Order: sequence, then C-alpha cells, then structure tokens
Amino acid sequence: MPAQQGAGADTDPGGANGASARPLAGPDAGRLEATQVRAMFDGIAGVYDALNTAMTAGLHHRWRARAAELADLGPGDRALDVATGTGDLALELATHVAPGGEVIGSDFAERMLDRARVKAAARAGAGVCPRFEWGDALALPYADRAFDAATVGFGARNFDDLGRGLAEMVRVVRPGGRVVVLEITTPVRPPLSWFYELWFDRLVPLLGRVTQGASRALGPLRRGGHAAPSSAAATIGDAYTYLPNSVKRFPSPATLAAELERAGLEQIRYLLLAGGIVAIHAGTVPRERT
Repeated sequence: MPAQQGAGADTDPGGANGASARPLAGPDAGRLEATQVRAMFDGIAGVYDALNTAMTAGLHHRWRARAAELADLGPGDRALDVATGTGDLALELATHVAPGGEVIGSDFAERMLDRARVKAAARAGAGVCPRFEWGDALALPYADRAFDAATVGFGARNFDDLGRGLAEMVRVVRPGGRVVVLEITTPVRPPLSWFYELWFDRLVPLLGRVTQGASRALGPLRRGGHAAPSSAAATIGDAYTYLPNSVKRFPSPATLAAELERAGLEQIRYLLLAGGIVAIHAGTVPRERT
C-alpha cells in the first residue's frame, strides 16, 4: 500500500554504509531499501487504486474512515497523513476538519502524489482540500507540535526504521493530539488464517502478475544514482510479492502497541477489523511531554 520511507531518501538513504540493495524475492523479500520502495510505488501508481479495491473488496475505504474517526479531529484542526500514497486517508481526514482546517498528505513517491493531487482537484470547492507534499517519514519537514493529529495508513510497514518513523509522527503532534496507525496484520486463528495465507501468499502475487501483463514493467530500481543489478529490477508482480512478505515481518498488534508507547504515546488502544486482518492503533501525545 502507500510508499515510505527512509531518511535521506531524496538522494541515497543507505549510501553511507554501502549496504547492498535488498531483493524483492527470497528470504529478505519483505524488506527493501528506501530508494527501492520509492521506485516500486512510483511504478505501480497507475494501478494502485484498482488493485487496492480488488484486494480488499473495496473495504479499504471503510477502514480508512474508521482510522480518521480515531484521529479525533474537529473543525479548524490541522492533520498530517504520512505515507499518504494516492491520498485516500488524507481526503477522509479532510471531512473531519472542515470548515477552516488543514490536511497535509506527505509521501516520497512523486507519482503517487500526482494521483493524490488529481483526486484533491476533483474535490476542490467541497470543504477542505488536502495539500500533498514530498516528505520523508523518518525526517518529517514540519515543526514540533505542528498538527492536532498524524496518521499513517498501510505505510508504516515500509518505514526503513519503524521506531524512528513513529517518533517523528509523535514529534509533530501537539500534546493531547492523536497518532493513528492503520495497517494490515496477520490473523492467527483458523479458518481465517488459512484463507489469509491462501489469499496473501498466492492470490495477491498472482493478481500482481496478471496486472503486470497489461501494464508496463517498473524500470530498474536505483541506488545512489546507479541502476541496481538486473536481478533487482522490479515489476508489478514483484511489488505484490513484496506486499505479503512485508506484512509477515511487521510487528503483531500487541508489539506495535508497545512500539507506540516507546515512541512516546499514552492511552494506546487498537481495534482488529475484518476478522483480524486489519489493525488500527491510536494513541495520545502526553500533555506533559518529557
């Protein structure tokens, strides 16, 4: 789902240590360098919305609406959606801050942002219109306490450093404001766990490969201004193989709640939706911040 992100992703987030690019397939398939994530999401921007709808039977809009409710925003408030992708959660947040509020959607995949801007333009004049900006989730270009809430929808698992990304979201939210994380998770109880494994491990990659047959392949992933080895060249099929692997390596709901506490939040709770396939975490920035 939405792209993000690693510090310094506008140039080369890992160039300083010379680490090699991570593969899209194999045992490390659920992890990618920030530049690879950006290239991947730029490349699938044209099919992203359609595949999201197909993968979730359209339920992702309902999940985003619930996440926006948990941000606890009101008229005149200011919200940030990190890893905004094509902007659906930012657009949902905008319905909660009108009149007089502001929503910024931040991402580092420019083609995804282009799609988000088209959606926003279509809603111009209908309440608050989100503004979409390039930004690195691990070094957000916003002042401390600048927002009443910060959200991330289906993008936290792509943070190159989860703890740092969550801490940045906490940093830019005022005391008493909310941080909300909407993410896919892995159900553990059958029969849903069996269906989930079939759907995510087999059918989602197949859906990506079928879509790839009707779409152009992504160009070579780039690292430090140089093309990655040809074996790392990504396609839409690769992207939707990465998706289930990235979900598998992401923390469980309870572990993510602990990560949010370490990031500085309190009053943390989470909801499991769709039988445990989706989790929404919400926490409050302490009024007395240390």
